[in-house]
Amino acid sequence: MFAALSLPQPFQVRPSGRPATTLRSADELRRAMRDARGTTVAVDASALDRVLRFDAARGLVEVQAATRWDALSDYLRASSVDLSGFTAGAGLPSTVGATVEINAPGPDGRPLVAHVDALALVTPDGELRRVSRQSNPELFALAAGGQGAFGTLYSATLRIEGLAAAASARDPAALLELPAACGRMRTLALLVPPQSLECFLADARARCLEWRIPIEGVEVRRTLPEDETRLRWARREYAAVALALGEPPTLGGCVRSTQLRRELIDAAIERGGSFPVACTPEATRAQTEACYPELRAFLAEKRRCDPAERLSNPWYRHHRSLLGREACPVRWGV
Repeated sequence: MFAALSLPQPFQVRPSGRPATTLRSADELRRAMRDARGTTVAVDASALDRVLRFDAARGLVEVQAATRWDALSDYLRASSVDLSGFTAGAGLPSTVGATVEINAPGPDGRPLVAHVDALALVTPDGELRRVSRQSNPELFALAAGGQGAFGTLYSATLRIEGLAAAASARDPAALLELPAACGRMRTLALLVPPQSLECFLADARARCLEWRIPIEGVEVRRTLPEDETRLRWARREYAAVALALGEPPTLGGCVRSTQLRRELIDAAIERGGSFPVACTPEATRAQTEACYPELRAFLAEKRRCDPAERLSNPWYRHHRSLLGREACPVRWGV
């Protein structure tokens, strides 16, 4: 359900008039990070898309971060491993690295960290570090689902048996497509307890009608909990709801749309729900702190590990700004 939403990018890239450097190895990635001291370096990591190691005896496969799920599925098919559930309408980001960085749910609803054995990432000091639950577990918990804030992912070592089991247990999304009303739409992702789903959807329809914002489509997927990552969205079993909401072309319509989205986030929270922190920039500071009370400590750890903020992306800058703003008193004139 996160595939069509805005995802964190591992490098902040600003136009510099120079072509981007194509990275093809861990050493080139390390040098690019070190060259970024005090500057912004344009890089292209899309060539980091190879299978590095296949250990059939231990049931592990190591792939570079830009490896696509369909390419990994094709590779493992020769070993009679079926990962088609990860490629056919699973709602995942297209690459393994992007999926790891937001800890997206797999086709069975379980967050991907359950299938990750180890990660190799280049940290802001330019060092390549291999982390796992046994080796540097703190950094592992920060990097998996860490929105790319603690290092640029080079490779992920995945557990083949777990991937295959998730693919075979694929839980298809319930999809409702409605006639398009205004042509433009934007998705709002929310997390709602399954027992509250029907009541929430009825409330959402009523609120959209009140704000005159059409619902263009609804997608619902089952997600399962995990307790391994520091910034986890999957605290319990949720119904992950993706609402495709019409986006009016006028300024007033955009204001109404933002107000509606925040109302819908409140409606989910009131029912014991939440929202995925990777892709819901509409959330207010109060809503974000209510759903992610650990975010302040997460950002503080980011500043400790990367005081110069050499590794930055839009997700990090948005949430640093959101939590750093001073609350302004509201006064009504008479």
